[in-house]
This record gives sequence, C-alpha cells and structure tokens, in this order.
Amino acid sequence: MRGTTVWITGLPASGKSTVAGALAEDLAAHDRHAVLLDGDELRRGLNADLGFGKADRAENVRRVGEVAKLFALAGVVAIVAAISPYRAGREGARSAHAAAGAGFLEVFMDTPARLCETRDPKGLYARARAGELPGFTGVDDPYERPENPDLVLTPAMGGSAELARLISALLDRAEAACA
Repeated sequence: MRGTTVWITGLPASGKSTVAGALAEDLAAHDRHAVLLDGDELRRGLNADLGFGKADRAENVRRVGEVAKLFALAGVVAIVAAISPYRAGREGARSAHAAAGAGFLEVFMDTPARLCETRDPKGLYARARAGELPGFTGVDDPYERPENPDLVLTPAMGGSAELARLISALLDRAEAACA
C-alpha cells in the first residue's frame, strides 16, 4: 500500500495534536501503519537547534516534510501535526512529496483564534500578549491559511474522534484514486 503524509496545520491550540493522535489510533485499529510527527516533539529533538524566526520556521517545516516523505515512501502514513505557519513551506512539502511519488494531504484545522486562546493548555497566547513570546503565530506573527487544503475541519464538525474519521475517509479515497 502506498504511503501518504497527512499534514495537519492550524493555529496554536487549534486541536492539531489531539486530532492527529485520534487519527493514529483510528489507523492502528484498522491495522494501518502510521507514525505521528508532532511539531512540539520534533522541536525538542530533531529541530532543537532551530529558533522561531522566519528562516528557522521555514527550515523546521522543510525538515519535517523530508522526514514525513521518507515514511510515506516506506509505505507508512505519516501524520504531521505542526503549525507550519507559512503557505510556502507547506506547498514545498507537498511538491517534494509529489516529486518523489509520495501522497500528501493537507488538512486545515480552521479553529477561530479566540477559541484557540480560550483552550490554550500551555498559556502561550497570554504570554505572547504580555510580550514574553515575541513572534508568536496568531498574535504578532502571521498564520497563512491554506488556499486549497484537501480537507477543512472546524470545531463544529465534532470531537477529535469524528474529525479523525473524516481524515481517514479522505485518506481512503485518496489511496483508492491512486490504486
């Protein structure tokens, strides 16, 4: 079976990691090989040497895209949960996958900023508004919404399990189209 990267993007605290975890569980329950590449976890390891300036954010997304592509080429579903704030970085990851013959699906967690702030488990929005985290995405650094995502998810569409099932259905359709 062909591997695919499912790239889940959105503002901080939009639900990316929660939905990605639910997707990983859903795929495992159906005997599908998947790996979860969480942006926060990758920042503590693989990308620990990067800061949060524009160039470092671009390099972060490039590295994550390359790792995801390797998993996809090995026939694994790579689930990326990363803010990836700049459109060019996400498009670059998509292009790299296409050039290598790997599948790529962009999923946009379209959660309003005000809701993200109220559910922020780490208190990052408050710290950013207090000037403690300059360049925070969604406060004083932009988040560029995807122009043509493969799937848009909103909080009104259900909880993490329901949203994961929508992604699974998209993944099934995409893989069937390539078979």
